[in-house]
Amino acid sequence: MLEALVCLVGQWIDTKGVLLFLLVLLVTKYIHDLPPKNYPPGPFPLPFVGNMLNISIKDHIGSFKKFVETYGDVTTLDLGGGNRCVLLSGLRGFKEAFVDQADAFTDRPSYPLNDRISRGLGLISSNGHMWRQQRRFAVSTLKYFGVGKKTLETSILQESQFLCDVYLAERGLPFNPEDITNNAVANIVCTLVFGCRFEYNDHHFQHIAQHLQGHTLSSGNLPSQANFMFFRQMYNQFPTLLHYLPGRHQSAFINLGTIKQFIKEEVEKHKEDRNPSNPRDYIDCYLEEIEKNQDGAAGFTEENLLHCVVDLFGAGTETTSNTLLWAMLYMAKYPDIQKKVQAEIDEVIGSARQPSMDDRADMPYTYAVIHEIQRFGNIVPFTPPRVANKDTTVAGYLVPKGMMVLPMLKPILQDRDEYATPNQFNPGHFLDKNGKFVKKDNFIPFSIGKRMCPGEQLARMELFLFFTFLLQRFTFTPPQGWELGLEGQVGITSGPKPFKICALPR
Repeated sequence: MLEALVCLVGQWIDTKGVLLFLLVLLVTKYIHDLPPKNYPPGPFPLPFVGNMLNISIKDHIGSFKKFVETYGDVTTLDLGGGNRCVLLSGLRGFKEAFVDQADAFTDRPSYPLNDRISRGLGLISSNGHMWRQQRRFAVSTLKYFGVGKKTLETSILQESQFLCDVYLAERGLPFNPEDITNNAVANIVCTLVFGCRFEYNDHHFQHIAQHLQGHTLSSGNLPSQANFMFFRQMYNQFPTLLHYLPGRHQSAFINLGTIKQFIKEEVEKHKEDRNPSNPRDYIDCYLEEIEKNQDGAAGFTEENLLHCVVDLFGAGTETTSNTLLWAMLYMAKYPDIQKKVQAEIDEVIGSARQPSMDDRADMPYTYAVIHEIQRFGNIVPFTPPRVANKDTTVAGYLVPKGMMVLPMLKPILQDRDEYATPNQFNPGHFLDKNGKFVKKDNFIPFSIGKRMCPGEQLARMELFLFFTFLLQRFTFTPPQGWELGLEGQVGITSGPKPFKICALPR
């Protein structure tokens, strides 16, 4: 009996000792993971999960906006396991970090998921000398092939006509414009990259367009950016396990592989029939650069070419397509605004000729509406993350080397000090009392600094020409008896939920 009692006491002491040891270990790790006092303020993190439970799955943008309202434009968040980042919003913080300290915040963070997707290549995920050379080459090559010039304007107008022909074939009946609009925008990138456009009914083109919509882990693969952040943390913590587990992420990886294979086939075709003295497109120019460039660190390789083309499609298709979808939805929702746009189009352009970029200066109301579509639609809630490459400060707070920065645009585009009615669709935000267009310093949908979107000029051309071309020829209305909602679905970009409209010929 005594021996049994001694045995039980010993087991209890052993169990108590183990639990005590684990408790001490947990408390020690928790204290170690607490941010220093000179870090930006932020919500109190829980052990292991950090602040992930503070982020609503249904309204993660609203959660981040509350963080900003509570803690300010520079906020510390714990994404789990002591993995801290800085949530940066507000124009002042953007300028201080991305303009005044541009060299300290040009790099992208390196983590297993990003390495799996991009391998540190391409235009979006590369860093340092490679990124600078790839960006320089892309910008100069796109400019050479017409971005900002009449040559590309002609291609966009041609594509606009093809798009209108499809809308016209709907005979004014309700239809979902998403796929065909995405195809039209993708064709502009095809013209620049492949030197040709594809017919909308081309099965191969449709197949690739669908993969393009899915490869970015957007709303079709993961319900929200909050889920994407959670998934990213899980993948980064357990990359080997997640590499083999089934799930939506595997579909995204497969999509990326399919896209790269399609691009590789196009590259091989270009290698067979290209003329070095007469380049036709981005791929021809890149292949020429591979042959003549002696700077190995610049990364001009065929593998990098594939990733650069993927990035050009990813950045140049989904954002512009979503903006045009919001445009049609807003015009159908706000018919009085649509009538004013059409009245200006009729006065300046008429119905006999096509729009031109030269018309933009004479169409302040239309230009203001396009800006308001971008502002209110908030197409890119977050720009791609950055990482500090040295210890520095923002707004007086420490941002240590290696800390990830999440740049959030929504609070900037809804700044009450800049926009009288930030939560309403109001083109007057960009007009003065005389109806003249007003440029806003804090209107930065393409971000600012050295990492700002290299396709800004292309996107501005597409938005103005597609939008005016469509409104010149159609009036967009809700289907009879339908009430159009303005709910969005947020993945990496923000687009409207699937909807149907009627395109009535004018």
